[in-house]
Amino acid sequence: MIAAVLVLLALLRAATPILYAALGGLLSELGGKINVALEGLMLVAAFSAVIATIFAPPGLPLALLPWWGCAAGLLAALLLAALLAVLHLECRADLVVAGIALNLLAAGLTVFLLAELAGDKGSTARFATPALPALHVGGLDGWPLLNLLINGEAGRGHHVLVLGAPLLAFCLWLFLAHTRAGAWLRAAGEHPAAAHAAGIPLRRMHYLALLGSGLLAGLGGVYLAMGYLTLFQADMTAGRGYLALAAIFVGRRSLPGVCAAALLFGAAGVLATRLGSLDLPPQLLAMLPPLTTIAALAAPGWRRLDSSKRRKQA
Repeated sequence: MIAAVLVLLALLRAATPILYAALGGLLSELGGKINVALEGLMLVAAFSAVIATIFAPPGLPLALLPWWGCAAGLLAALLLAALLAVLHLECRADLVVAGIALNLLAAGLTVFLLAELAGDKGSTARFATPALPALHVGGLDGWPLLNLLINGEAGRGHHVLVLGAPLLAFCLWLFLAHTRAGAWLRAAGEHPAAAHAAGIPLRRMHYLALLGSGLLAGLGGVYLAMGYLTLFQADMTAGRGYLALAAIFVGRRSLPGVCAAALLFGAAGVLATRLGSLDLPPQLLAMLPPLTTIAALAAPGWRRLDSSKRRKQA
């Protein structure tokens, strides 16, 4: 049982950045605007969070330093999402092409600024990066399994962003299902012409979808740099933004399906890490998450093809 709990906790940690980005991608997708820049948004947020702590204002209390970095990371992701929104909604740029361009820009710009500001093209390992706090529940020493589940392996609690991911998913469900703005956003994505005829401000909803997507993806990037690790390294997102994009389609654009797909991709990452102790080529292990993604995307088509063959045979 303890081993199962440890695997579950590792899965949640690995899935958290993918889940944040997938929730952001789902928000923009339901608003009718697919956001393929999730990878770049996460990368810019992770970089900005770490750099903001390195060059924090003098006199800033140490207790506020992680939150200062978090705010800087979210602001950077929001600005990049705003650039994407302006390019598409105001300049009429193709949304997919603009998103790919921003991913390339983020990959190159973060390495350039890393070399200029931190003096290293690889990582900020020589600087101390604070982590966002963990939440700990005391008084559970008499229940080892419960203490392990609630407070983690070291007993210090779970990272605030790990706990915040399912809470944010629930809040997103409340927003989409039980608020007027959420209904307007879904209407703008499903039936733009009908929504416009009903007086729904389409442009405002599209901005909301893309900017909200940027903030949520930014949380995933901040967690990578100030939770999953406590540093920034070049290309540290390692395709998680693309996995989040795939989770939207694997989950069939539904909130429960997207959450399940993010957990599946997190499990693939955990499995690749566990298999690292075996004498297997690292390149093969690195292929496990994308192969899982391809299989998950192809599975619905295989099922439809199989059912079609059965109907023809009948």
